[in-house]
Amino acid sequence: MPVLRLALRLVLLSLLLLLSACSSEQNDPYPAAERGKNILYSAFTDRPKHLDPVQSYSEDEITFTAQIYEPPLQYHYLKRPYTLIPGTTEAVPVPRYYDAQGRELPADSPVADIARSVYDIRIRPGIRYQPHPAFAVDEAGHPVYRDVDGTQAIETLADFPRTGTRELVADDYIYEIKRLAHPRLHSPIFSMMAERIVGLRELGAALQAEAKVLPAGAWLDLDRFPLPGVTRVDRYTYRITLRGKYPQFLYWLAMPFFAPVPREVDRFYSQPGMAAKNLTLDWYPVGTGPFMLTQNNPNSRMVLTRNPNFHGETYPCVGEPGDEAAGLLADCGKPLPFIDQAVYSREKESIPYWNKFLQGYYDASGISSDSFDQAVRLGVGGDVQLSDEMREKGISLLTSVRASIFYMGFNLLDPVVGGLAEQPTKLRQALSIAVDEEEFISIFMNGRGIAAMSPLPPGIFGYLEGEAGINPVVYDWVDGQARRKPLAVARKLLAEAGWPDGRNAATGEPLVLNLDTTSGGMGDKSRLDWLTRQFAKLDIQLVVRSTDFNRFQEKLRKGAVQLYYLGWNADYPDPENFLFLLAGPEGKVAKGGENASNYANPEFDRLFERLKNMESEGPRGAERLAILRQSIALLQHDAPWIYGFHPKSYTLGHVWLHNRKPTDVGNNILKYQRLDVAQRQRLRHEWNRPVLWPLAAAALLLVAVLLPAAIGYRRRERGTAR
Repeated sequence: MPVLRLALRLVLLSLLLLLSACSSEQNDPYPAAERGKNILYSAFTDRPKHLDPVQSYSEDEITFTAQIYEPPLQYHYLKRPYTLIPGTTEAVPVPRYYDAQGRELPADSPVADIARSVYDIRIRPGIRYQPHPAFAVDEAGHPVYRDVDGTQAIETLADFPRTGTRELVADDYIYEIKRLAHPRLHSPIFSMMAERIVGLRELGAALQAEAKVLPAGAWLDLDRFPLPGVTRVDRYTYRITLRGKYPQFLYWLAMPFFAPVPREVDRFYSQPGMAAKNLTLDWYPVGTGPFMLTQNNPNSRMVLTRNPNFHGETYPCVGEPGDEAAGLLADCGKPLPFIDQAVYSREKESIPYWNKFLQGYYDASGISSDSFDQAVRLGVGGDVQLSDEMREKGISLLTSVRASIFYMGFNLLDPVVGGLAEQPTKLRQALSIAVDEEEFISIFMNGRGIAAMSPLPPGIFGYLEGEAGINPVVYDWVDGQARRKPLAVARKLLAEAGWPDGRNAATGEPLVLNLDTTSGGMGDKSRLDWLTRQFAKLDIQLVVRSTDFNRFQEKLRKGAVQLYYLGWNADYPDPENFLFLLAGPEGKVAKGGENASNYANPEFDRLFERLKNMESEGPRGAERLAILRQSIALLQHDAPWIYGFHPKSYTLGHVWLHNRKPTDVGNNILKYQRLDVAQRQRLRHEWNRPVLWPLAAAALLLVAVLLPAAIGYRRRERGTAR
């Protein structure tokens, strides 16, 4: 019966092919050569735009730049509040203060007496850069790739056969600070730093003039231009001179903007034809950090590999209470980094990202709204617990309130909602009560946030827990917790503002307010519909004017808004970094600053000027806190913002991933992560075993279909033969 045998062979062959295709190895999304390796796997959603430290200023970029570049300072990984420690320096620099005549002043001198602050920064000898073609030299010590035509057979950095390295020196840090003023690079912090660093603004003007006379794309040699406020003391020491007193400058020294960039790297990338092939510092960064970028395909995959020249560092041995019990001190004193490589795959959709995490193919994951109910459960008291499925897999949950705020701002220049007079102030206060942020957090964020009482998020100096920290304009303290004031209080304030029941007391005209936002602001239609209903509770009509980001920014610059929606992430953990958003000298319309509400209260500005130049630690910490409380009380009364919410970060990690602690400002965290690779390999295999019974059922069904057909065909053949 050849037909029957053929049918059976086809069934068996199909079954074997299906079984081989569905093995756990075939399901693995990574190359077979990577299995069992000490590689951390993660994902990213938005492609980084800039990896050049002078320009990079976003979260999706610092994931990479913070592992590659080494600013002078860094944050202690475990200590809270956040604490600055040496990065490449021998110590955290202590500023010296001088008056206008050049005489040195005591550290506790009045701010008005301080004309200059001087920071001497000494880096440790022996730190070396990652291997790179820019450092390759010939026998005479001259660069091998000094005059390379990038239009030749060169496509990637790997096409350069020779690499080299050299020691980190003070001049590399000086060179990067000069790059802040480069007219073609458009550093986002140039204007801010030009107000502080002596001579930086003048350097910017000189470089601008030089760039105009140079041919397009020609290299601008920054070493030809002096910068009086940043000078070389010796091979390993450089000096920065600031105008006045600016204690927050130390925080900037922990950011990639102040990481070193060698002159020869800049020169290497500036050669003809390089930029056209993405052979730039923006695409191939060069640093002294624990990792280097060895693959950059921002549409698919980015790879960080251990820097063979890394100078070495050890895991911290002290933290805060609870760290030891959490296992965060188990690796005390061990050399960093622990992993050999980190592979980041681009995931544009949340569901594939989530499924791969559950299969063990990503070592950690956030929680999207689609996956929230599968991952966690909210207890009766509002506490968050892992679901049974997550606990069975040994997955851990890390939560923290981020050093961020999302808020709705009023334009204080607007004739209806603006001004500090009693009536518009009460209008803003009424809206602050009516917009139920707790409801918003519950509906749209799965509870992942806390209502803001002021611009300051938890973890920042000056934030107070409990009754002392509530916004008394919006909340009452009832039964040990903050409770939003009744809507009747908001209606009373609205009437006192001249708008009873949402109508002008004199003309009966309805109150119509306009909110300008972008797709990345308040978001989709459901959120905007919810917000419209919040205003309707006071019989106020809200008109939402959605626009693109550039048009939205233009409206803010011109003050052509009534209400707007924005957010802010901390640059550094100091209250000044949040309160400056409401400082009068930062007015968006008048000064082009970050105060988009154009709020200008002389009393607040006076207090802000005092507190911004004070240290939180030491004998003046209590004084600074008292000034801070006065400042916040003014902001709560004047209500230039509806103080929105501080988002909560929820991160899941597999049992084999160790040394994870939430952090918002210390971004160079990859070096602390440790993997149990054998455990990961075992659990991946268990979780991705092929499910065979559907295939067996399909094979039996195929046999049941083919066998009668084969037998019938055979009978017809015999009948025809007879």
